[in-house]
Amino acid sequence: MRRRILDEAMRLFAERGFGATSLQAVSDAVGIAKPSLLYHFKSKTALRLGVVDDLLGSWKDVVPQILAAATSGENRFEAALDEVLSFFQEDPDRARLLLREVLDHPAEMRARMEQHLSPWMNLVTDYIRRGQKEGVVYADLDPEAWVMHVVSQTVATFAFTQVGEAVLPDDASYARRVRELVRVAHRSLFRTEPTAPPDKD
Repeated sequence: MRRRILDEAMRLFAERGFGATSLQAVSDAVGIAKPSLLYHFKSKTALRLGVVDDLLGSWKDVVPQILAAATSGENRFEAALDEVLSFFQEDPDRARLLLREVLDHPAEMRARMEQHLSPWMNLVTDYIRRGQKEGVVYADLDPEAWVMHVVSQTVATFAFTQVGEAVLPDDASYARRVRELVRVAHRSLFRTEPTAPPDKD
């Protein structure tokens, strides 16, 4: 039951915002009485914090996959970024909620994101600094600032899905935006283009 409450609350908070979503609306979406919801979450604020912590906790589960992608095999950058994109693609409400929370509760979200996301941030910035030492990443690039730009662009790509579809009204709108995000992230990071794999005869 707790899982269903968190899922429906995230969907409604992402769609309407915290202020415009009542506990009754969440109860109705889950299909339970309001007192039953309050048994699991003592207040609306407690529910909101539960949703945010659940979202950021889910992100921590992705970090090992990003680490594996970034440290092994071919096309490590693309593989690691694909793991990040997949996290938001699985549920675009994650991006919408994250954007709303950062705008509505910046100080609180800063502390929570620092707690939950520091391991991932350190992983990526260490990877970038190794690339700078090897001469494949721009020497004057600011690793932390670059990561924040890419994260912001990624969240916006999914949070603004309906806006993107209005501007690019075609069946490939989502794919075009994601492809461009990856291209911009790659070009702004690496000094050279990746070597294309040889054609197979």
